[in-house]
Amino acid sequence: MADKPIAAFGEDVMRLHEFQAKTLLTGYGIDVPEGRVALTSENAAAIARDLGSEGFAVKAQIRSGGRGKAGAVRIVRTPEEVATAAGLFLGRTFVTAQTGPDGAKAHSVLVERAVTASRSLYVSFFIDAAKAEAVLLAGAEGSEDIEQQVHTGEMRLERLSLAPDEGIGESEAAALGQRIGISGNLLPEFTSLLQRLARAFSALDATLLEINPLLLTGNGDFVAADAKIVVDDNALFRQPELAALREEQEDNEGERVAQNRQLNYIQMDGDIGLVANGAGLGLATLDMVRAANGRPANFMDIRTTASSLDVAYGFSLVLNNPAVRSILVNVHGGGMQPCDTIADGLGIAMRRTGRTLPTVVRLAGNNAEYARFRFANFGCRVIDRPDMWSAATRAVEEARAAGGKP
Repeated sequence: MADKPIAAFGEDVMRLHEFQAKTLLTGYGIDVPEGRVALTSENAAAIARDLGSEGFAVKAQIRSGGRGKAGAVRIVRTPEEVATAAGLFLGRTFVTAQTGPDGAKAHSVLVERAVTASRSLYVSFFIDAAKAEAVLLAGAEGSEDIEQQVHTGEMRLERLSLAPDEGIGESEAAALGQRIGISGNLLPEFTSLLQRLARAFSALDATLLEINPLLLTGNGDFVAADAKIVVDDNALFRQPELAALREEQEDNEGERVAQNRQLNYIQMDGDIGLVANGAGLGLATLDMVRAANGRPANFMDIRTTASSLDVAYGFSLVLNNPAVRSILVNVHGGGMQPCDTIADGLGIAMRRTGRTLPTVVRLAGNNAEYARFRFANFGCRVIDRPDMWSAATRAVEEARAAGGKP
């Protein structure tokens, strides 16, 4: 038995969100509850209606364990209750034993079908740095307090050391399953499950892969109700898909990635997303929104070398911020960056994120008229204003009408 189920690891790691971990695990044949990610309470309710379940799990997406004890997970019955739970979670900072005192802010929620289970199990793979070996732990019960229960002796975890890059053999996987009470027709499926998880752990260069709880349904299926994956940061050079996921992670990482996308981006605490091309124009837009008694959600300056895809990444940062209630685009097109490049970026971002917001635009300079045509082609409904002040005041009005704070 291990003295604790999760190995200590350094800071050279990438922690995935639950929804990202589950997406990766499905590629290895691991069953997860059907669900999707929402950025707004309205989107969360729509997902619930599409799922059509008799019950739903609503989970704040933060890269930390202990969410249940922090109140970041709710089981509800109706789409209306899903919307209420999402509204309580989005934009809220949760403090758990693993976040530290500053906590972690939830920018999205995962809405899933609730799973009815006959049994709850625990499975994890991790790198034991002290012994320089990969380890598989399994327990007869899944629990939010598993580390404490192991420490006090209330629960026993079975431990199996794994040879590097060799996975887990069928006989040893079956023996481990038997030690936690898996028998009969369930044993071959559990054995196969452990082997698939071992392949995922190795292929993803993970330092931790934890399923807690692993649910056994009445139909005899094993479902990963919650999943955590931590990846070795030094291995990202051979994990292009995981490196791309890192670019999607928010907060300071979003600001860091924006630099590589030819953007100057700083997130703020308001509800009006600002986009401009040029640092001076961006600062003037910021000041004008404040003069109109608005609250900027960010500063974003699009450099002249940015492509439409770079611009789309910047708009995605704005759209993925659940606090944003309206967007103000203030653009003066020049020779290196015409207005239609900005329009294409917004259209791409709205299609990628699936989120639309009241968008006020002030366009001037090269290809301004063509940009209006591109907005229409993408189906972007924009509010076109002739000057900066009327654009700023209208963006403030739209934010307040959508529930923003004065």
